[in-house]
Amino acid sequence: MRQVILDTETTGIDPKDGHRLVEIGAIEMVNRRFTGRTYHQYINPERHIDAEVVAVHGIDDARVANEPVFAKNSRRVLGFH
Repeated sequence: MRQVILDTETTGIDPKDGHRLVEIGAIEMVNRRFTGRTYHQYINPERHIDAEVVAVHGIDDARVANEPVFAKNSRRVLGFH
């Protein structure tokens, strides 16, 4: 059985408030064993990351300023198969 474990970091908790992804990571397991396949990408959220959120994950506006936006990256994320 194949499993993909995802980890995400965001600009905040509620997407209704316009919060967005700033980082996506994934690892693959087959039959509950790590395969060595991984995916990682920082994402420009096109909005400010509040200081209290930066204190949680350490990703600030400067870190993601030159990263691709999600719309330009979504196929790469979805292509991790």
